[in-house]
This record gives sequence, structure tokens and C-alpha cells, in this order.
Amino acid sequence: MKTMIKLSHIHKVFGDLHVLKDVNLEVGEGEKLVIIGPSGSGKSTTVRCMNFLEVPTSGKVFINGTEVTPKNRLKVIRENTSMVFQSFNLYPHLDVMHNLTLAPVKIHHKSEAEARELARHYLQVVGLENKANAYPAALSGGQQQRIAIARALCQQSKIMLFDEPTSALDPETIQEVLDVMVKLAEESNITMVVVTHEMGFARKVADRVVFMEDGRIIEEGTPDELFDHPKSERVKQFLGKILNH
Repeated sequence: MKTMIKLSHIHKVFGDLHVLKDVNLEVGEGEKLVIIGPSGSGKSTTVRCMNFLEVPTSGKVFINGTEVTPKNRLKVIRENTSMVFQSFNLYPHLDVMHNLTLAPVKIHHKSEAEARELARHYLQVVGLENKANAYPAALSGGQQQRIAIARALCQQSKIMLFDEPTSALDPETIQEVLDVMVKLAEESNITMVVVTHEMGFARKVADRVVFMEDGRIIEEGTPDELFDHPKSERVKQFLGKILNH
């Protein structure tokens, strides 16, 4: 399997805080990787280092075989990755269609007609084709996040990164976003890395689950291995609390 993401000996330090401590991780083409762990464990920083939103203090990041550097990062990241954030980051002054077509036209040099066709297709994928002319303020949180996923899909990236995409949503709308992500995972060959607290989603979608704590990867395995037969006491303890065993 081709390696799409490789983190090699990644350290990240913010002032006195050593957030990532020698993180080594590879993600294969089409793999669905889910990162779990307690708050403050370094999950989000790990995924943000993958696309150089956070520049590692030391170590190397490779995307689709190319080492990412401060010089080439815009080109490499734009060509290969898209990201869905906790807060939806939609442009409030643009309607949904313009939110979706902006990057394909400006960054990927598609024609307006091509970009609109793409946008209509991915609005259908996320079940919101009737919202093309709506503005973000008129949408619920769950709808805004589904639009954010459609916007990421419009970039037609090989890699999609999700940083706790449901954490800003109320419980009623979490499921509608997870349903879209499950569909995406099952029907596409996109490489997905998802940071989440949603264990049911992790079990259903992941090819591999990584557990992080204190800036380190403590354990990794298939959902069955990690959820049903965790090796480390810390993972057992964490899952015991979360899954109410």
C-alpha cells in the first residue's frame, strides 16, 4: 500500500509545553485512520502537523512521498490535502455555492461551470442540494458542518483531515454529520484521518485506531483489537470510562 502520510520523529513545543513527543505514524492510501485519546493528548496538534498548520519543532512530514518544508508546503498541501475543522470556517458573506466554488476556481484553476458542477455533486453527497443559495447564518450547525465537508470534497484531494468535526455541534445534529462521514468512508478511496471522541464512529469506520496520551502514541490497532482487547492499562481505563463498561 502506498504511504500517503508519514510523520517521522515529530516533536512540537509551544513555549514550555512539549505537546508532541517523538510521534511516528504512517497512513496508507485509502486508509481510514481514527485518532482518539483524552483532551490535551496531542491529537489535534498531530493532525495539524500533517498539513503544516502547525510546523513541527523537529522531525519530518511526508505527504504523498514528498517531504513538506516551509518553502513547498503551500503547493504540496494544496495539491494533496483538505481539512474539516471543529468550527465550520465558512465565509459568512458568501452563499453556499460560492463557499464551495471559491477554492476550485482560485486555487485549482477550474472554470466557473466546472466548479459549480462539482459543488452540486458534493452537495448531493452530503444531502444538502437544496441549500446552494443559502447563507451560512441560515443553516443549523450540523448543516454548516456538512457544507464544510462538501467544500473540502470540492478540492478533490487525495487526503482529508478532520479535527473533531462534531465537537461544536449539539447532540441532535452530531449524527447527521457522522452519517455523511460514514458514507464517505465506505464509498470513497480518500485517505481519511479523523480526530474524534465518537467511539461508535471510530469502531464503524476506522481501518486502524490510534490512542494518544501526553503527546505520544500509546497503542494502535484495528477497532476490534483496540476496543475489545486493549493491551495497555491506560487504554483499558480510558475506554472503560467512555464506553461505560
